[in-house]
Amino acid sequence: MSSLNVLITGGASGIGLGIAEHLASLGHYIVLADIHAEQVENAAKGLRDKGYQCSAVDFDASDAKQIAALPERLAPRQIQVLINNAGIQHVAKLEDFPPEKWQQLINLMLVGPALLTQVFLPAMKANNFGRIINVGSIHSLVASPYKSAYVAAKHGLLGFSKTLALELGEFDITVNTLCPSYVKTPLVEKQIAAQARENKMTEEDVVRKIMLEPMPKKAFIGLDELAGTAAFLLSSAARNICGQTMVLDGGWVAR
Repeated sequence: MSSLNVLITGGASGIGLGIAEHLASLGHYIVLADIHAEQVENAAKGLRDKGYQCSAVDFDASDAKQIAALPERLAPRQIQVLINNAGIQHVAKLEDFPPEKWQQLINLMLVGPALLTQVFLPAMKANNFGRIINVGSIHSLVASPYKSAYVAAKHGLLGFSKTLALELGEFDITVNTLCPSYVKTPLVEKQIAAQARENKMTEEDVVRKIMLEPMPKKAFIGLDELAGTAAFLLSSAARNICGQTMVLDGGWVAR
């Protein structure tokens, strides 16, 4: 596989950084993007220290103006692979959910990926090549209580991906959605404590009864699994995999 220019949002830590390191190890040039300027620059430096090609860009993936400015900021480098990974969580009953927080989650995890795709599509079409990977969730397929905004955004991401797949049929551009069940990241660690409060149970019970109980395999999904699946979607073997939901859930939705 030839080297590709890959932009990963939410790339300073967790799933984004895990995918970044694997793709960098395969020879791709990685642009780590995150709202936290110092953290994302440190993450990029960490990859460069390992001998990988990587740079950092800080911007708010929910801000339309900042998104529109990205191609010019990155020029002359053109992005061939867009991985929409940035995400946040808020756990609360709907009646206790702050309206501005609900809107923030939708803007970051549904509107943001659409606008990012919009700004990078022209160059992908001009070059007749592009790979778009949206990082969804098991919550793109099923729901959990107290996560109305997150579940709505992740469900919407599937519809967006499928629609875009239909629009791009004449090009060598694919769009797919990775849907993992729980991955042990800082985001999930925070969820454990929040769900313990909402459900009035211990953190150990949250992990056992809420997070892993629906999975026949009873295991967190590894970063290596997500990174390996992303790498496959960049390969020529996946050139006709488009508009698909790549579910890594230990058998959860087989029930």
